[in-house]
Amino acid sequence: MRTISTLIIMFIATTVFSSPQTGKDTKKDGNGDFRYLTEQFADAKILRYQVPGFEDLSLSQKKLIYYLSRAALCGRDITYDQNYKMNLLIRRTLEVIYRDFSGDRSSEDYKKFVVYLKRVWFCNGIHHHYSTDKFLPEFSQAYFANLIKKTPTESLPLSKDQTKNQFVLEMTPLIFDPAIAPKRVNLDPDSDLVLSSASNFYDGVNQQEAEDFYAKMKSDAKRNKQDTLVSFGLNSKLVRENGKIVEKTYKVGGLYTQAIEQIVVWLESALAVTETPEQRDAVKKLITYYRSGNLKTWDEYNIAWVKDLNSLVDFVNGFIEVYGDPMAMKGSWESIVNFKDVEATKRTEILSKNAQFFEDNSPVAPEFKKKKVKGVTAKVITAAQLGGECHPTTPIGINLPNAPWIRKEYGSKSVTIDNITMAYDQAAKGNGFLDEFAFSKEEIARAGEYGHLAGNLTTDLHECLGHGSGQLNKGVGTDALKNYHSTIEESRADLFALYYIKDQALVNFGLVPNDEVAKAEYDSYIRNGLMTQLVRIQPGKTIEESHMRDRALIARWVYEKGNAAKVIEKVTRDGKTYFKINDYDALRIQFGELLKIVQRITSEGDYNAARELVENYAVQVDPALHKEVLARYEKLKIAPYTGFINPEYSLVRDGDTITDVKITYPDDFAAQMMLYSKKYSFLPVR
Repeated sequence: MRTISTLIIMFIATTVFSSPQTGKDTKKDGNGDFRYLTEQFADAKILRYQVPGFEDLSLSQKKLIYYLSRAALCGRDITYDQNYKMNLLIRRTLEVIYRDFSGDRSSEDYKKFVVYLKRVWFCNGIHHHYSTDKFLPEFSQAYFANLIKKTPTESLPLSKDQTKNQFVLEMTPLIFDPAIAPKRVNLDPDSDLVLSSASNFYDGVNQQEAEDFYAKMKSDAKRNKQDTLVSFGLNSKLVRENGKIVEKTYKVGGLYTQAIEQIVVWLESALAVTETPEQRDAVKKLITYYRSGNLKTWDEYNIAWVKDLNSLVDFVNGFIEVYGDPMAMKGSWESIVNFKDVEATKRTEILSKNAQFFEDNSPVAPEFKKKKVKGVTAKVITAAQLGGECHPTTPIGINLPNAPWIRKEYGSKSVTIDNITMAYDQAAKGNGFLDEFAFSKEEIARAGEYGHLAGNLTTDLHECLGHGSGQLNKGVGTDALKNYHSTIEESRADLFALYYIKDQALVNFGLVPNDEVAKAEYDSYIRNGLMTQLVRIQPGKTIEESHMRDRALIARWVYEKGNAAKVIEKVTRDGKTYFKINDYDALRIQFGELLKIVQRITSEGDYNAARELVENYAVQVDPALHKEVLARYEKLKIAPYTGFINPEYSLVRDGDTITDVKITYPDDFAAQMMLYSKKYSFLPVR
């Protein structure tokens, strides 16, 4: 299912902080007085992002952003619960301790408790947002019992007639036992993907039962001449109830109704200030979908959303991503509210207007190309609010909708989120990352001059054209590759972007000044895929996250295939490993060859070929290189993962009349998380 919301973050680096754990940096950074960086803890850093242009919007557009932003925040609890069924209980427990604990807040143990809570907020649960492994506290079980003891009984989410001691016994293994829910998403093909994953999309069923259930559903729909193109299972939980396997649909009156009802309230408010008839139609269809849970209505909403091309303000809201489901069927809830950057969009408009050129000249086999590309639109946006799975960590590019048949018949929308990439760029200045890992001064200079453009243009190509390119053979669904779908799909889009960023057409279109932009992207991609992304992996672990697997697959494949000709050369200098590209033109040809292979796998739904490619190139880690990279990176004191604090919006009134919407930029991550939990917690914790 995954062909949307791509995280192509090459910006592993950021600025050095005053403390490796929880210290705050009070310095200015980036441009002017705006401080992007706020704090760092564990392996995470927190940035703010600006919303340039908001003050120039009309009052109606500001109100639309305000209402849609509230809808974006109302689904927060859904993401936690989808990630793991005990997340809401754990989060509530930690938060009331943080708020009401009467003991010593200056002790080292308490500081470790705060770091653990921040990690839970950062990851929307107790599993790492990237590796999906369960992370454990650095304080002891005895200290946890002390925290509970010194927190008022009435604050704690005890079950009926439960004592504090009983509550401690209930919560301790959930938090401290590594064997309980050890992994949120397990992609090991030799395991039962459903039973070995802690994600909360299935209950009481195993992988084979889930596969059989949806195979029968599709077969019945075909036999009864019903809609067979809907994304079966996207907005539901599959459970065993009274001995039968049934779906629990996410909708008003169904699963997650308490949160969905609130989302609908704000979407209804947004109706009054929609910009165009097309946008109003899309919002109305989304409301109808949330009330009915009907997946055919979801498709109708997506079609209406794709047709809305003239609204400045836009948004994503729904059960969309399938990364959290090891079966790649069920959508996690997410939202992004944004508005168009008119000037920067001129770049993406050139790409979308020439979509047929890129499709026709792609190196893939002719039978897998679209004969006629329809409705490809692309723009650069300014994010105004991040929610659900997109917060605190967020993508930098989006391509919607997921359904291949809608993209084929009606087109798609693709975006690059410019103010998010700008925040990364500003925060990464002067951190020493490139000095440590780039092979030459030429690479560093290229990155400084062309890196930001190269990264944004790669995202444009990936989202606007890559995901929307090619076509599936008749009868092949997006679930054909199962646990390998996300990696293969991201590889396909990445390869499309890498192949075309070095095409002379980009110079002819005026998108790049010269070949150096492509070289900067190739340098960055190979360096990251072969080496620097390893800083995100713990010693002894394999590569799990789909985007990391995608980058490793591509970089390792081209390195191996071009080894004899030394297209990419592994160099050791002063005891340090580097990867040096010797022939950029040959590397581009290799990207094209691999794209041809990956598109065939996708179009034919060749699970065995996908498995072979991913398992051979994308999973394993060279322990010696890994150890070296971790040691070099540790000296820089840089956290490898980034999350964001949202701006906050408030209505300005003159009596009962709204006269303006004010934007502010808070800088306290914990304060925002506590505020969200106070105002937007709608689901029961038990």
